[in-house]
Amino acid sequence: MASVYAIANRKGGVGKTVTCAALAAAFSEKGKRTLAIDCDPQGNLTTALGLDPNSFEITLYNVMIQPEEFALATAIVATEVSGVDLVPANSHLAGAEAQLVGELGWDRTLSEILEPHRSAYDFILLDCPPSLGVLTVNALMTADTVIVPVQTSYLAMQGLQELHRIIAKVRKLNNRQLAVRILRTMHTSRTLHSNEVLEAIGKAYGPEVFETVVKRTIRFDDATAAGKPILLYDTRSEAAEAYRRLAEEILNGQTA
Repeated sequence: MASVYAIANRKGGVGKTVTCAALAAAFSEKGKRTLAIDCDPQGNLTTALGLDPNSFEITLYNVMIQPEEFALATAIVATEVSGVDLVPANSHLAGAEAQLVGELGWDRTLSEILEPHRSAYDFILLDCPPSLGVLTVNALMTADTVIVPVQTSYLAMQGLQELHRIIAKVRKLNNRQLAVRILRTMHTSRTLHSNEVLEAIGKAYGPEVFETVVKRTIRFDDATAAGKPILLYDTRSEAAEAYRRLAEEILNGQTA
């Protein structure tokens, strides 16, 4: 059965989509089959994997709103990354927020859709929007683990407290086993502030924090513009190596 990871943070620009695309590519290098699901109406993951969000007639929106008509398989497309499939998203997905609320079991819509497909993949990665709304709650209710990318800045660290409150509510609802792992991203090692926050996050959240630290680099923007994960765009870069280490941490944790 696939391990399901939601990549979530209410704050934008912390590396959620970069992390999702890079992890999928890193798992590919390890021979793992991955399904990446774009849960963001902006369609950033779809773009980051080299596809045009507006070119798809069937997306996650159709699957979540009309599951009796559109099975998940109808929305899955191959990507240029070997072993990585994608469920794309575009602006239509924004309508799901209003349409799902009030429906019976709205928070488990994604979980029920994914369950029959978990045996076909090693990993399922859910790229969440920068909010704690309906789509993110659905992802958290589905996931085994939520990866929280956090920029090493004071304000970003403050946002962790609110996200932990939401995760506590999700655990009470129906996903009691949801684990949390924190990934320190956008790190600028030459500044005292960034280094202090890096250390503070490690002390405050202890075993929840990955050892891997992802440093800030313009190469992430370049890779996204090129429609490739950083591991394909600049395969020997420090950033690519960081995500390889992250994949190793995850795989080692599963076999420990």
